Amino acid sequence: MGLAYNTYLDSISKIYGCRNCKTHLAIHEEILSQNFRGQHGKAYLFNIVVNIDEGEAVERSMTTGRHVVRDITCRQCKATVGWKYDKAYENSEKYKEGKFILEGELLCRVA
Repeated sequence: MGLAYNTYLDSISKIYGCRNCKTHLAIHEEILSQNFRGQHGKAYLFNIVVNIDEGEAVERSMTTGRHVVRDITCRQCKATVGWKYDKAYENSEKYKEGKFILEGELLCRVA
């Protein structure tokens, strides 16, 4: 296992980072939906997120049904920032598979 290098994002709009250490996580253009709720309130569905580590896959009952998800943490400071959808059992929820939820309270605007 070698060194893990952080990816630095460049965008003409907002860059979202970890609230604890300001590590870049995602850009505003990758938001698919702003109509999500997490443990800490408002959350966003992103297509692409960088500089994270993924936890073990677990099955959870959520407000939209059962899903297989994994918690995601900031690669730099190890703070939990959201989760990734691995599998959705309902056909209407399949669009979430492979996508990421970042919780608004755990983010900051870096740029």
